[in-house]
This record gives sequence, C-alpha cells and structure tokens, in this order.
Amino acid sequence: MSTKGKSRFSPFWKQCFVTASVGSNIIGHGAVIGYPGILLPQLHLVDSAFKLDAASASWIASILGITQLVGSFISPPIMEKFGRRAAHFTATVPNLIGWFVITMATNFEVLFAGRILQGLSIGMLSPLRSVLIGEYSSPKNRGAFLTTVSLSQSFGIFFVHLVGSLLSWQQAALICSFFPFISIIMTIYSPESPSWLVTKGRHDECRRVFRWLRGDDEEDELEEMIEGRLLYEKAMISASFNKKNNRLRKIITTIKKKEFYKPIILMMHAHVLVNFAGGTTMSAYSTMIIGVVMGPQVNAHFWMIFLGAQRFVSNTLAVFAINKFKRRTMMFATGGLSIFAQFALAAYVYFKQQGTLPYDAVWIPILLINLKFFAVATGMLPLPNVIGGEVFPLEYRSIGGTISLASFSATFFLVLKTFTGLVESVGMYGTYVVYGCIITYCMVVIWFLLPETKDRTLQQIEDEFRGRPLGPEEIEVRKSLQADPIVAYKRKMSARRCSSLI
Repeated sequence: MSTKGKSRFSPFWKQCFVTASVGSNIIGHGAVIGYPGILLPQLHLVDSAFKLDAASASWIASILGITQLVGSFISPPIMEKFGRRAAHFTATVPNLIGWFVITMATNFEVLFAGRILQGLSIGMLSPLRSVLIGEYSSPKNRGAFLTTVSLSQSFGIFFVHLVGSLLSWQQAALICSFFPFISIIMTIYSPESPSWLVTKGRHDECRRVFRWLRGDDEEDELEEMIEGRLLYEKAMISASFNKKNNRLRKIITTIKKKEFYKPIILMMHAHVLVNFAGGTTMSAYSTMIIGVVMGPQVNAHFWMIFLGAQRFVSNTLAVFAINKFKRRTMMFATGGLSIFAQFALAAYVYFKQQGTLPYDAVWIPILLINLKFFAVATGMLPLPNVIGGEVFPLEYRSIGGTISLASFSATFFLVLKTFTGLVESVGMYGTYVVYGCIITYCMVVIWFLLPETKDRTLQQIEDEFRGRPLGPEEIEVRKSLQADPIVAYKRKMSARRCSSLI
C-alpha cells in the first residue's frame, strides 16, 4: 500500500476499501454460522459419502460457541504487539484453511477439525472488527461503516443457504472460501491503523497513513491524537514512580459498584435472549424446524432461503429503526412479539400433532415463523450489540465486553448442542415452550435493569446505573481524573474504537 503522491480515489472510497476487507471476512463468518443448515440435511441423504448421528451433528453445529470464546483471547495480544493488519491476517487464515479442510472431509473428525478452525477465526475477529472499522474510518462515516458488521453476517448466512440449496456441501464450502481469500488480498493492500502506529512512536508513518485515509481535512484529530499519546507516555513514566495500588482491594471495590455489575448482568441476559429467541437454531437447523412446523409437504430449502433474505432485509431496517426509536421501546416491542410467536408456535404444533386444530392452513405457521424471525432480526439480534456499546462505563468497557462475549459464546454453544436432544425429549412444541419461558424471564430482568440509552451520554447512563447523582467529593475526583492524561487518553481511544456494532 503506497501512501505517497496524489490518489485517484477520495478518502471515503479508501475507507470503503479497508472496511470491505473486514466485511468480506465477516460474510465468510456468517456463512460458517449458517453452514450446518445445508450440511446436516445433505449428510442424512441415502447417497451421502458418510453420515452423522444426532450427537455428532449437534457438535458440528455447536462447537463454534467454545472455539470462538478461545479465539477471542488470541487476537488482542497480537493486535497490540504486531498491529491491526497482522491480527486481521491471523484471524482470517484459520477460516480459509477451515473451508478447505471441510471441502476434503470424508468423516466426522476431519469435518469437526475444520469447524474448530472456523470457530477460532470468528472468535479472533470478534474483538478486532469494530476496532479496525473504528480506527480506519472518519467520525462522519464511522456509524454507517459499523452497520456493515451485522449486515455482512446476515448476508453470509443467506448466501450459504442459497448456494447450499443448489450445490453439494463440498461445492458450497469451496465457494465460501473465496470470502476469506478476498479479505486476505484486500488486507495486503490496506494500511496499518494510524492509531496503532502512534502507540509505537511511528509518528511520521502515522501522519502519512492518516492523510491517505482521511485526506487533509482532519489534521486537528491527527495532531490531537499524537499529542495525547505523548502526554500519556510522560504521565505513565511519572505514574510508575508515584502510583502504588492494592490490586485486590481495587478489584473488590470495582465489583461492588452498581455501574459495573448491573450492565454485566443486563448484557448476560441480553445474550441469553439473543440465542434462545430462535435465530441461532434457525441458522443451523432451519430445514428440520421448517419440516416439523410447516409440514413435510413444503419446500424447506425455499423457505430457508426466504427466511435468510428476510433476515438480511430486517437487519437493514433495524439500522433505521434503532436510530429513530428508543432502545426500551424497540427491545420490549420486538421482545413481546418474539414471546407471542414462541408460544403461538408451540400451541400450533401441539394441537396439530394432536389433530385438534379447528382450522389449519399452511399460511398460519408461515406467518408465525416470519413474525418470530422479524422480531429476532429487527430487535433481538442487533439491539444487544448496540446496548453493549452504551451501558458499560469506559473504564470497564474492556472487561465488560469480555464477560459479555463469554456469556454469548456459552449460550450459543448450549442452545445448539441441546436443541436436537430437547426436541427428541419434549417435542418441538415443548422446545418452543421452554424457549418462550426463558425469553420471558430475560425480558423481566431487562425491564428492571435496562435504562433508556438513546441520545444520552455515557456519563448519564452510568449515573442512572449508580442510582444517585454525584456528590461534591465524587465530582472533584471526576474532575481530577478528567485532567489526568492517562485517563483522558484511554477514554479518547476507547471512544474512537466504537465497540458498538451498529
């Protein structure tokens, strides 16, 4: 990547290019999530090269939950020590190799190994993707670019369901391998992050890259970033001689703070809500669910593709809806619709199997499934990502995000691993009842914990979690902290990275 001389492309298109390198990778990860939806039905066909039992199939679908948690701890050290580009390379390669391994799989073990690699790749990119987009893009474009995260993943799920309905699972895997491959090529021609370069003292290179990405209109932010880093380094040297902390006491004090534990409890329940709302199971077991609910006479592959397309469109609508409506309004409107759809589907499947439906037509389950999917894609899926970027105070955003990711990964694994067993033991209607009860419980907890965050500052949200206004002494402490170069620099960099996915 050359940063010298005049360029034919405007800074906006350059930012589009580096964002597209991340987006292509995320599309590949969406395909990984949706792949079991076309893989498992084909492996049950009579002429399949090999077959999987129910336990093995559940492992193929659910192993991503464990491996993405492991992967999320691998990329941050690489990102900080070797740079954003190196971390992006490292996060992309396992997915590319994983697709090739799956293409050549002739048994469960090889298939499982490929899924492990892909899960690691998803986990490695999770803490990196919003950092990459946030640091490469200008403030006026950043919000729009960050919306591509959820949209790219939805498109990946739709794409693999479409291709897998027309081709074999091996051919679908080969085609999907082009997404991480394209991402690698684009990353080669992308620059290093200016924010990382300034942390390494490479100020001249930082200036060249920043001007290549942003043009000459944002020099104030560039100089402010470099000056802030220099003050931060001086303050760190001074603090290393003067600062003595009791780490254990500090940890205990932090854990007791309402503004620390309340957002964590809130986000843990929000992630449980996401995975039990139905989008996770529909991505992996779509044809099975459609066959049971709608009946064997419907074309399950058609409806799988249709629901994938609906998910993508609904995610697009969510971008505008979330910007217009209040967070609590969106959360409880879509949550209430999701709860209704869960119990309505449970009642429909139960009475249909008992043969006691007073009236039956295929449009009834179609309508209910579409309502549930609309609620998931419009609110249940994107809202936790948005709220997660708003409820954590800047000082605790890193640890809060780590705990949130762990809770999401754990419930993702739990839902996919237990789904088939739950259906076998209590039936599809019983599964919907269980999920509906879990969603209802989560919504009750969220009702009491979630403040309205739209159009409010992080400080206002933090104060509401604390439940009381700042006292005179705390105001003085906060003023002193704001004057501290270390705290000021960390807050500025944290705000620039925009941890929210939308």
